[in-house]
Amino acid sequence: MTMQFGRYIAEQPPGLAEGWRLERITPLSRLYGANGLRTGKDGRLYVAQVSGSQISAVDPETGAVETISPMGGGIVAPDDLVFDDTGNLYATEITEGRVSMLAPNGATRVVYGDVPNANPITFHNGMLIAGELREGARIMQLDLNGGAPRVILDNVPTPNAFDVGPDGKLYFPVMGRNEIWRVSLEGGEPEVVAKDLGVPDSVKFDSKGRIVSTQVHSGQVLRIDPRTGEREVLADLYPGLDNVSFVGDRIFVSSIPGEIYELFGGGKTRAVISGGLNWPLGLAVGEDGVLFVADGSFTYSLVPGGVLKLLGMLFTPGSPGYVRGVVASGPGEFTVTTANGNVARWNPAEQASEVLAEGYDRLYGIDLAPGGAAVFAEAGAGRVLSVKSGEVEVLATGLREPMGVAVSPEGVVYVAECHGGRVVKLVGGKAETVVDGLRNPQGILLRGSKLYIVDALAKQLIEYDVTSRSRSIIAANLPVGAPPGVTAKPLGAIVPLSGPMGPFAGIAAGADGTLYLSADAEGCVLALRPL
Repeated sequence: MTMQFGRYIAEQPPGLAEGWRLERITPLSRLYGANGLRTGKDGRLYVAQVSGSQISAVDPETGAVETISPMGGGIVAPDDLVFDDTGNLYATEITEGRVSMLAPNGATRVVYGDVPNANPITFHNGMLIAGELREGARIMQLDLNGGAPRVILDNVPTPNAFDVGPDGKLYFPVMGRNEIWRVSLEGGEPEVVAKDLGVPDSVKFDSKGRIVSTQVHSGQVLRIDPRTGEREVLADLYPGLDNVSFVGDRIFVSSIPGEIYELFGGGKTRAVISGGLNWPLGLAVGEDGVLFVADGSFTYSLVPGGVLKLLGMLFTPGSPGYVRGVVASGPGEFTVTTANGNVARWNPAEQASEVLAEGYDRLYGIDLAPGGAAVFAEAGAGRVLSVKSGEVEVLATGLREPMGVAVSPEGVVYVAECHGGRVVKLVGGKAETVVDGLRNPQGILLRGSKLYIVDALAKQLIEYDVTSRSRSIIAANLPVGAPPGVTAKPLGAIVPLSGPMGPFAGIAAGADGTLYLSADAEGCVLALRPL
């Protein structure tokens, strides 16, 4: 177990070539997002973190963070968690479709492995109850010894974090209906408790038997009397709230980007953990010079002063989905790739998006060719394609995990071949090696004759002159990729919200020559500025 301030501990500080300076321009993330939240017997808040495959314990007074289950460990993509009476921790692993147990001695085992989109979980009177975050979901009592589960309720439209109420019934948010329901633990017909909410994604009970529920779309925290339906707004925060827990009568809520707040009366709050970014992924500078940051479920613009302004999220009207790669394609407009396998044109201000191509396997980088075609990398199929006016063309096949894409003003396509350890250019449908000897190239950028390459495993930013063929390292020991010595396990899909997820260290450039890098290890954006 490791006590830490940030989520990433570097072996060495970044090193820069002469003529450059480096600064962090968004807040440092302390967690890999914040999903499920549960209070332990020690009074600390235990936090499940899907994108980092990590569980941490947070001191609610000081905000000190201790890693309980690390990235690369036995628990993958934990979304919610609960303790039993003897201190065993159970976690739903949403991308793995299973529920696992973490014993106090650190040993893990799978309790049940057939829970697609495993998400909500609770423990009551010796019963371990878990559910699925999907249409037609099951809510089940799991056999602690690995036997067949007992289905409490079937065909539920997207339930999320739940709790047993004072009346002994299970109360749960039904995101697909924007309602809260309850059902007997013996099964039977469910009842509607509350409706017309802000897309509830958690239900917990305070000491007076009242529901406290986060609303993922509206960003509100509601308190609801289950007997009368009377409700009040405890806090009006931001879209993306995820879960609730209590320390005595104190209320704490988590937010998907990584915040944990304590709620006080009168709408006042305190940030126990301030948020940052989950990854981040692709970056782009718009025509107005504002930096666009893709962070999977969320997208932001970076306004002066280093403030991240939310542009959209999965539940925003017109959202293209889980955004990974991005390129500016017009005033206020971006063309993006999504983890759902789509290429889309998106205007956040107008809350409108248009799918240009769909049904692809793990899309990453994207750039525009002369004439307006969008060129994109399909890592899962080892291809690079382009789309224009609804026509898709395959530019190259047989590549080893293509990720970053950059297109020259002359139309030459450069591709970072992640598992191939090289950058290639496409000539007549063939890939010709331009830069080799790389370890894990991801984002690439072309400015004039200079090709910039983010090597996530080497933790370097490399500058290569395509004219002179000279090569240099302009930044080393960068906070990109997994922590040293850790092999991050790939994250699967959360259907229908996202396809397989994974890191992508993007890069973009401003008009003044500033290079912006996705420091996905720290959960922030870096700026490399020429002196």
